[in-house]
Amino acid sequence: MRILVVHNGYQKHGGEDVVVEAEERLLRAHGHSVVRYRRHNEELRGRGPLGILTAGMQTVWSKASAREVAALLAKEKPGVVHFHNIFPLISPAAYYACAEANVPVVQTLHNYRLLCPGAYFLRDGRVCEECLGRSVPWPGVVHGCYRESRAATAAVATMLAVHRVMKTWREKVGVYIALSDFARKKFIEGGLPGERIVVKPNFVDPDPGLKCGAGEFALYVGRLSVEKGLRVLLGAWGRLQEKIPLRIAGDGPLKEEIAAEIKTRELSSVELLGRRAPSEIVSLMQGARFLVLPSVCYENFPLAVAEAFACGLPVIASRLGSMAEIVADGDTGLHVAPGDSAELAAKADWAWRNPGRLQEIGKAGRQEYVSKYGPEQNYKRLMGIFERAIEEKS
Repeated sequence: MRILVVHNGYQKHGGEDVVVEAEERLLRAHGHSVVRYRRHNEELRGRGPLGILTAGMQTVWSKASAREVAALLAKEKPGVVHFHNIFPLISPAAYYACAEANVPVVQTLHNYRLLCPGAYFLRDGRVCEECLGRSVPWPGVVHGCYRESRAATAAVATMLAVHRVMKTWREKVGVYIALSDFARKKFIEGGLPGERIVVKPNFVDPDPGLKCGAGEFALYVGRLSVEKGLRVLLGAWGRLQEKIPLRIAGDGPLKEEIAAEIKTRELSSVELLGRRAPSEIVSLMQGARFLVLPSVCYENFPLAVAEAFACGLPVIASRLGSMAEIVADGDTGLHVAPGDSAELAAKADWAWRNPGRLQEIGKAGRQEYVSKYGPEQNYKRLMGIFERAIEEKS
């Protein structure tokens, strides 16, 4: 089968970009032909006010992307088009190019952008659903939820409102992929057609194998940003009586703030590693005792969870959104109340003091990986989704 994969890359290469690349490799490994259509947020760098205004208009309808996708469809004749991120440079206009060419469309929902201009259901460090289900998500504009800019948020809100009126979300996408049951329910609540949303989680390939030994440190892997709960994490480590070594791997807008807070609080047991290559992340997980994910937003499906399960690394995660579904409390990990640094400190202390029990939990996580998050299971699900989209289109 020939598959056209459409993705708008991010300025900072993150988990979503990694997932797109992993799926492409998986399809090629099974003999499929993968054609790429890429735009990248680097295109926005250095644009002046007029360029930014133009980009805002392209968010609603990008003639250039629609034209380029149409040309690729005519040239490559794919059996299906798999969309990932279309924001801000590709736009929903590309769906219409596919409809004109009568090619089925699959859209993976990596975040909540179709329901929330900020994409995370987060405002002032707390879950916010004010825009959920609204025809016009005006509260997000009032609060400047995208890039802390009312103008930028207005462009996103306009895109969402216009395409809701045009019935784009209901009529131009054959199958949606949600990454968890929680996310699927939230998208249905927000107005997407439930009969077209299927669940397919992220996966890890190659298999890193089960780690050996108890582990010598706690680990955080991810973006250094407000929604990830880094302030909660440092607050918890400031409460610990015993100094548990903590390594923080990642980059993001809070990097300087986190570095300063580590110094101010004199958290000598905390090491800020910065961005690390995938191979280095695997090595860190193999050497850790547990992974900490203290997010204060509705996570969709953090790739770090699947990676931890693959390594047999227990996960301490916020009891919030899909995290509460993916990480089984007391089985594959531990739950903590979101934003509660005291409870996080208590759970981290217990985990550190009980390495034997923790290794049992890690082995249960490994079984989750084997049964749900390996490449072969994911490939079968993905092909089933493509076949369904093709069948419904025909």
